Amino acid sequence: MNFQEGEILYIDKPLRFTSFDVVNKIRYTLCRTLKVRKLKVGHAGTLDPMATGVMIVCTGRSTKQIEEFQYHDKEYVATLRLGATTPSYDLEKEIDAYYPTEHITREKVEEVLQQFRGTIEQIPPSFSAIKIGGVRAYEMARKGRDVELKPKTLVIDEIELLDYSMPYITIRVVCSKGTYIRALARDIGQALQSGAHLTALKRTRIGDVTLDKCLSLEDFPQWLSQQEIDIPQNEEKQT
Repeated sequence: MNFQEGEILYIDKPLRFTSFDVVNKIRYTLCRTLKVRKLKVGHAGTLDPMATGVMIVCTGRSTKQIEEFQYHDKEYVATLRLGATTPSYDLEKEIDAYYPTEHITREKVEEVLQQFRGTIEQIPPSFSAIKIGGVRAYEMARKGRDVELKPKTLVIDEIELLDYSMPYITIRVVCSKGTYIRALARDIGQALQSGAHLTALKRTRIGDVTLDKCLSLEDFPQWLSQQEIDIPQNEEKQT
């Protein structure tokens, strides 16, 4: 394997790690193994800290393929708690409001989910990495500042109810680039005349890359030690 020329890694992102944390850990491990100071490493498609699942990490010249991977469709399995909301639409923030759920039935949930199939407009969460005047939206939101984001057009190819155990439901979603599942949870809650937030989110696929093809971040160093790696010559060594 030649990580400087370019390799593509499939990683199962652990809970509470940012996508940046994953890239940093992989870069650090690779630099120590290759005995180099720098290595280009990037990822295709951000996952929130409270989400887990498929991340595609590219090294060296393979980072040029990141944009291509970002346009592949993505599949998620998400668990929503109905009847309660949080400012971040997930468990990053505490519950800020409660809503009635007595009127919600399995049939009503399945009916509402179909409203989100196809091309839709979605307002991204204020707790997102979108930049407003050069500042990340989540930085402004965490300081209590008002964040106004414009709706984005995206496509939900598939959406289905996997489990109904009130006040929790689990759904499977196949969607286009730029879809925020947290915002989808918010909108589903509103469509049910209630509220909702994510309690679990797993990305199970990017394009043809499924979760069973991914390596855990914890196992990455051991896996790397078992690979045949091209060690660069005449590179500036680490001190």
